[in-house]
Amino acid sequence: MNIEEAKVAIDKIIKKARVHLYKPIQVAEILHRDRIEKDIKLFDLPTYRTPSRKWRDVICLRFLGRTSTSSARYQDDVFNKNAVPPDALVALGKENRKKKGIVEAYIYRRFLERFTQLSGALDYSNIHDKSTFQLSEFINAFWNETGLRRSIDKVYEIVVYALFSAIVESLDLTIKVSYNPAKSPILSEFQDFAEKVIQLDTETTSFETDAKIYRVGVTNAADRGLDMWANFGLAIQIKHISLNEKVASNIVDSVSADRIVIVCKTAEQKIILSLLNQIGWKSRIQAIITEDDLIAWYEKAMRGKFANEIGDKILEIISSEIELEFPVTSGKDFEEFYESRKYHKLKDKIWK
Repeated sequence: MNIEEAKVAIDKIIKKARVHLYKPIQVAEILHRDRIEKDIKLFDLPTYRTPSRKWRDVICLRFLGRTSTSSARYQDDVFNKNAVPPDALVALGKENRKKKGIVEAYIYRRFLERFTQLSGALDYSNIHDKSTFQLSEFINAFWNETGLRRSIDKVYEIVVYALFSAIVESLDLTIKVSYNPAKSPILSEFQDFAEKVIQLDTETTSFETDAKIYRVGVTNAADRGLDMWANFGLAIQIKHISLNEKVASNIVDSVSADRIVIVCKTAEQKIILSLLNQIGWKSRIQAIITEDDLIAWYEKAMRGKFANEIGDKILEIISSEIELEFPVTSGKDFEEFYESRKYHKLKDKIWK
């Protein structure tokens, strides 16, 4: 593979990467190891396939505060023929050594650009209060930046979770857990289980707890599983993309709950309903909530009768979830790293 083809390969995985750029960073650290330590052979994948995850993680922990949670198989996709296979790395390595780290520098400049875009989009929730926050504007801040679109699903999760969680909390919902007195012999037989797992015994026959909605959190890029769940039996799946029969079946098959709420684009509602009817799963869907519903509910929450109780709570949740999902490194720390490797001294018309 020549260098032009290899550059197309690296540009492709940068473009496809979510905001954290795990795979491009892994490539950068493989090339850095090859250039500095000279203890791997780029044509020989086993010499760096597994160790390179650790090299990548050092960088990711420093600037992202997290590492990839994807399966080893998914992480290894970076070396597939349609990504950056060994023959591409050989070409990139030759160029990188010749030009003192130019390919590494190029990848890290793209990383910085992505996080500069992200900071601008995320600032929206910090500079607006409940009187000016517009859900559509916040979401569009991600849609309008090409580099951020791959992370729009996480933004949807956050805004849905913030709204649902704030309203449930404001309603002071409680759940009562009790057992059938006629089943007390079973309870006695499994008394230690009941005490440790259910927190009931022959003396304590019931208890109440606050109703809550939980976000599963950071998920694998290839996941099709649960996004949120409630301790009152509800499962919530966020789908901002178009649905086909395969994706629809993945949603229902991967979630064992009998009450599923799907959040989707307004234009997708009829398609989803039709698909669910075709495959006989409509009975498991409690509701389909559209983006128009979310916008209307956000308007009420931010500027309606109960804005003082709910609006600020939603913004607080959005800010805290954003901080967890998209931890942005300080510019100074990244600048120190960039200069310590002397990337700032490198210039090349191909690797701009």
